Amino acid sequence: MPLVNVKLIEGVFTQAQKQEMIRKLTDTMVAIEGENLRSVTWVVVEEVKSGDWGIGGNPLTTSDVNALAARTARG
Repeated sequence: MPLVNVKLIEGVFTQAQKQEMIRKLTDTMVAIEGENLRSVTWVVVEEVKSGDWGIGGNPLTTSDVNALAARTARG
């Protein structure tokens, strides 16, 4: 029984995006191990409070992630 645990900063992804993650991560496990794994694959999406996640000693907020995504989208 695989358990895929995804941690995200709150407020970055929509409910629809999180549901898509669950579907696609399950599909990935099935592609690796076979269809019999689908019914026993658990995917847990956990949201971490904005500011409670840090990188390089600095807290990361929802706004920081959204700004990074906007910069990446612009190229």
